[in-house]
Amino acid sequence: MNKKEKQKYFLEIFTKSHNYYKNSKKRLAGEGWKHNWQTLIVTIFSAQTRDDVTIPVCEKLFSKYPTLEKFAAMSPEVLMIYIRPLNYYKNKAKHAIQTANILLEKYDGEIPDNIDELINLPGVGRKTANLIIGEIFNKQGICVDTHVHRISNVFGFVKTKTPKQTEQELMKITPKEIWNKINRTFVLWGQDVKGYDKEKFLKRIN
Repeated sequence: MNKKEKQKYFLEIFTKSHNYYKNSKKRLAGEGWKHNWQTLIVTIFSAQTRDDVTIPVCEKLFSKYPTLEKFAAMSPEVLMIYIRPLNYYKNKAKHAIQTANILLEKYDGEIPDNIDELINLPGVGRKTANLIIGEIFNKQGICVDTHVHRISNVFGFVKTKTPKQTEQELMKITPKEIWNKINRTFVLWGQDVKGYDKEKFLKRIN
């Protein structure tokens, strides 16, 4: 397929999947938090961990440490006790405390609103940064997690080996005004359909 054909194909599949999932009430890990710093911390924690594990862990954690100042004052060792159910919890605890302190010291407790500054925070990669600029600042970015990467390759929108490559290729064939919708739609779809069978994906939304 040439670029124009890929653009048309993507929009056809995305529109079907978006229409199917747009009214879903299911909460994803990066959604519904009271404070912006919580959204950032949860997104760091959610990497390689199911949302249904991450959300209750973080709800309990934030009930004990409801402010950024209290959260940042924790030691990584104490935080590890709370987030033990998460995959890679030891590294995540260290990164989260470091990031919390940087937010206080460098940004007066606010979240930077651009990719370049966000990816310099410990534990924040492009996936997290793109989610944050969309969720908090309503800026357009393509958040590529495992589901977005998998679905994009299953359907041949891209032929990539890494999420960063997928993000770059999707940016070439997708209209900017839908970038923020891609992640939620494809995450819900990917959670419903396991494996790499394109027919199973299509059957789900048809």
